Amino acid sequence: MPATDERKIILVVRPTRLDELIARYNTVQQAQFYVEHLGADFSDYLAEKKRYETAISEVEASLRAVARVQRLDRRYLASFVFGPDDVVVVLGQDGLVANTLKYLDGQPVLGVNPDPKRWDGLLLPFNPKSLPKVIGEALKNRRPIKRVSMAKATLNTGAVIHAVNDLFIGPQSHVSARYILQAEEREERQSSSGIIVSTGMGSTGWLKSLYSGWLGAASALGLEPADRAIDMSFAWDADYLRYFVREPFPSRTTGASIVAGLVSQDQPLTIVSEMPEHGVIFSDGIEADFLEFNAGTRAVVTLAERQGMLVV
Repeated sequence: MPATDERKIILVVRPTRLDELIARYNTVQQAQFYVEHLGADFSDYLAEKKRYETAISEVEASLRAVARVQRLDRRYLASFVFGPDDVVVVLGQDGLVANTLKYLDGQPVLGVNPDPKRWDGLLLPFNPKSLPKVIGEALKNRRPIKRVSMAKATLNTGAVIHAVNDLFIGPQSHVSARYILQAEEREERQSSSGIIVSTGMGSTGWLKSLYSGWLGAASALGLEPADRAIDMSFAWDADYLRYFVREPFPSRTTGASIVAGLVSQDQPLTIVSEMPEHGVIFSDGIEADFLEFNAGTRAVVTLAERQGMLVV
């Protein structure tokens, strides 16, 4: 392992809401007109940007005091080549930490909350003030690590996509997805609004909402006790995933009997697309970064070989 001062720190940052508005409307003044025209408080956008820029300066100064630092904008994550000994510091929010993890292979990640009064930060245990002590320990591998299992979809086209929270397999627009689902030695042709495959980290998000909706509907129909609770969350480092089929439609040619279950290395989930167009697979809610999943394409979903490494 390289000496502390030989390791490089990658500082991952993102544009603020105001930065994105300026990119869209060209100037601060035009962005302000747009926001205030809708009745929103523009001062909050200014305050958020100022606080985030202050946090970037503070964090970068702390990091440069102990090692080489390279700042990396979120949009370059997919194409950036991380070194095997890099230490990655992500300057919040939670979504940026999750998005960063799926492009790494064993590099430790420190999530830093730039504005604790604004963001809860489940994946952001540190703040700019605590970072100087923590980064020194992380560079020497003296901080505890929390492992995060990831999902992976491999297509017969050779394309691969990873997910830290969840994968969506289905239609790009509001039409039915048609496919053949193979799970746990069973097979069924289905028509649905898509399939969600969740990791442990993602099990308190999209997966939870799906199960909650299912339980609520069953209770409303008198099929379940109204006060029955369900908790489908599971450990972040679990050696399995959970899948859920959204709104399966039973017909003469499609079934709805394989709708939820487990995915593991020994029991992968296989989906063969029967959609002539608009079929997609995307991860962690980022719809713009998708793989095409049209007729004849086969996806095998299982646990990824690598895990995310969160410094805590």
